[in-house]
Amino acid sequence: MADKRRAAARAVDSEETMNGQSETPSGAAASLVAHGGPLELDGLIHERMRLGIVSALSVNDRLAFTELRQVLDTTDGNLSAHARKLEDAGYIECRKSFAGRVPRTDYALTALGRARLADYLAHMEALIRMTRQG
Repeated sequence: MADKRRAAARAVDSEETMNGQSETPSGAAASLVAHGGPLELDGLIHERMRLGIVSALSVNDRLAFTELRQVLDTTDGNLSAHARKLEDAGYIECRKSFAGRVPRTDYALTALGRARLADYLAHMEALIRMTRQG
């Protein structure tokens, strides 16, 4: 995905207008192109609950299901469904264990999930800068 973004940025860099002037975007626009444009947002992370999950896990090494549910103020079913999508994509890992006789489910952000979150945040920052610059 990053290679596609770099290739798109290089393609834009190499384009010229009819009068020979470069159409290369600068500043926030260049950053936005490098991050794939507004339609290239990671839809998996962009959904509110899933963004909350990866954000909470990015600042905690590991969170129990009940802790994550409390932080996000959501239901068991909602958290479970969204966590499963992130787990299936390899963004988070789920570890099940027992504390005595009580089952415990812990979640942690994977290296892939951390990288995807960083890409997503950089893309959003580029959108914000571009919007502020007008």
